[in-house]
Amino acid sequence: MFEVVIGLEVHVQLNTKTKLFCSCPTSFNHKQNTNTCPTCLALPGALPVLNKEVLHKSIMFGTAINARINQTSYFDRKSYFYPDSPAAYQVTQLYTPIVENGSLRIDFEEGSHKVIRINRAHIEADAGKSIHDGEISKVDLNRAGTPLLEIVSEPDMRSAEEAILYLKKLHSIVRYIDISDANMQEGSFRVDVNVSIRPKGDEKLYTRVEIKNINSFKFIQKAIEVEVLRQKEAWEDGVYDKEIVQETRLFDQIKQETRSMRGKEEAADYRYFPEPDLLKVSVSDAMLAQYMQIPELPDEKMERFIKEYGMNEYNANVVTSTVESAAFFETMMEEGISAKNALTWLTVELQGRFKGDINVTNSPVDAKTLGTLVKRIEDGTISGKAAKEVLDYLMENEADVDSAIEKLGLKQVSDTGALEAICDAIIAANQDKVAEYQGGKEKLFGFFVGQAMKESKGSANPQTLNEILKAKLG
Repeated sequence: MFEVVIGLEVHVQLNTKTKLFCSCPTSFNHKQNTNTCPTCLALPGALPVLNKEVLHKSIMFGTAINARINQTSYFDRKSYFYPDSPAAYQVTQLYTPIVENGSLRIDFEEGSHKVIRINRAHIEADAGKSIHDGEISKVDLNRAGTPLLEIVSEPDMRSAEEAILYLKKLHSIVRYIDISDANMQEGSFRVDVNVSIRPKGDEKLYTRVEIKNINSFKFIQKAIEVEVLRQKEAWEDGVYDKEIVQETRLFDQIKQETRSMRGKEEAADYRYFPEPDLLKVSVSDAMLAQYMQIPELPDEKMERFIKEYGMNEYNANVVTSTVESAAFFETMMEEGISAKNALTWLTVELQGRFKGDINVTNSPVDAKTLGTLVKRIEDGTISGKAAKEVLDYLMENEADVDSAIEKLGLKQVSDTGALEAICDAIIAANQDKVAEYQGGKEKLFGFFVGQAMKESKGSANPQTLNEILKAKLG
């Protein structure tokens, strides 16, 4: 039996307006090589100046993971050459990072929890982007110098499931405190996975393999599973020491395999040394107090939802998993509706109708509209079944809830006079069944309800109808 050992390195692109050491914009998708200057192109004589907002966002993250914030930190040069790195080195923080020794909690579906330690989070400058077009490779340096926060976990995860739970929680925290859009498709949240195995009970760390550049949770999980299987088979076949070497591998999504990319460098290979063009980073007590102010975090919001709305832990975790769904839910609750109905109509009815790229941030039905729809169910204006028709209509048409109800003719009849007339007619036409019901055949009550609903073309308020029928049938 083997135990899986996983550590993760996550590069989070910080959502500052300008780059780490210059005033070039960090906007995504601009024309290639237009957001550049002598500093981010590393031209001779151009000197870097630290973007203070990067410091702010890094400290916010450190606060969110209960880490130590180093009030004095330093930048270092990491030497390597790739075509998309104009300086032939990267400015990073090896020896004294801004954030050290943090942790976050992951929550399992059955209710248990686990704490994953975070070794460090350090500031570094991003490289540019290589674009491979057939036999030609092109370089876009718009991204060069964009500020990154590299978050390095300890090797505390023991399965692909735990790794994904950790990444989703990390992704959620980054979005909650608004330091990055964390868009995986655009490269704002990039994950490198370090995987090794060992016999169960062994404390030794064996050869780790790094899998780079995976851009979705689904692919990360699959890459881990595929690599773990490869390592187990090598061990069982007696070729572990030969086939499992410290290297960087890529995950081939089509072939569902990991493939060797290059040997894994050690720190010495990068020839780190202190960055000569930057002073030490000093954070005053006043700055630290200001920068440590952060919004409500996912775990805090979840606990508040449990207390405030009477939710169970699972439902509270679902609705607070993203900052957008939590905000959507709270806006719905402003309509004075029950938390149980709000949760059902958000997570089951609305999200069940999402297709393609539609989600709560761009839903055709906004939170206030959905809250009003639920309110119309609770005040008896429409039935739950009719509300589903209204929601279908609102997903395709711009309208408010009340006008949609009127247009579709789904308003419930609660007029007791009109409903009494319907009930009287049905009772008069079914005297034999009335006698059977009054003789003890209580299941016939459903027959009378069905006939009345049919007569009202489904528009009768079920509660009012039931009360009238029970009174009239004795």
